[in-house]
Amino acid sequence: MNFQGQVAISTGAASGMGLLFAQNFASLGGNVVMCDVNEPVLTEKVAEINAANQGRAVGVVCDVRDYAQVCAVRDRAVSEFGRIDVMANFAGGTAVRMLKVDSKLEFPDIPIEVFDWGIDVNLKGQFYFAHAVMKQMREQKSGLIINIGSITGEEGDKRGMDYPTAKSGVMYGLTKSLAAYGGQYNVRCVCISPGPVLTREAMAKMRTPLGRAAEPQEIIDLALFVASEKGQFINGTSLLIDGGRNALQRLRYD
Repeated sequence: MNFQGQVAISTGAASGMGLLFAQNFASLGGNVVMCDVNEPVLTEKVAEINAANQGRAVGVVCDVRDYAQVCAVRDRAVSEFGRIDVMANFAGGTAVRMLKVDSKLEFPDIPIEVFDWGIDVNLKGQFYFAHAVMKQMREQKSGLIINIGSITGEEGDKRGMDYPTAKSGVMYGLTKSLAAYGGQYNVRCVCISPGPVLTREAMAKMRTPLGRAAEPQEIIDLALFVASEKGQFINGTSLLIDGGRNALQRLRYD
């Protein structure tokens, strides 16, 4: 794969898969605008990429819940590189875990502000970036928006209900709608929906027919394929990469 001269925005890019995507994209010749709320770590990772790779990285501090900050990221990408070829929406996380909610609390007892945070980050954050970058992609008549879903969007969660609610909205309503609109401007939208991924130790406990969780690189390899010349006819769909977990869940209830 060769992304020479192409430009990607990656959210949640100070760590995890957002960072891994940025590292891979730059190593394959692309330029990347990396955004995160953690400025010190973001600055460090941007410097590492610029020292090691063919492409160039720029860091922008951004809270994906703030549309003005989202637009500032878009504008920085255009001012630095002149275009946006890939928008990769990796920022996200389960609110009850990220905000360290007491594990004894059931759904009705969890403060509504926790669920507000989860929906804002996992659904509105991706919606905001899609809305912002579509203006540029429409003008240049090309682009790809990569949304990030989750197997939880298929399964549900009886406690952290904001997460499957947000992810299913991204996987189906948002991704299909963006593809339907964007096609006239040669803009694609694809959702990549992982099952358990070894970004956290606890993920290894989630069952799959293959008996393991994914390595983060396996998820990024799919994202890169979708963005590459070989993936140009993939559009408007959610690609589950879950080791067969979704099949396992359905069989359990048969």
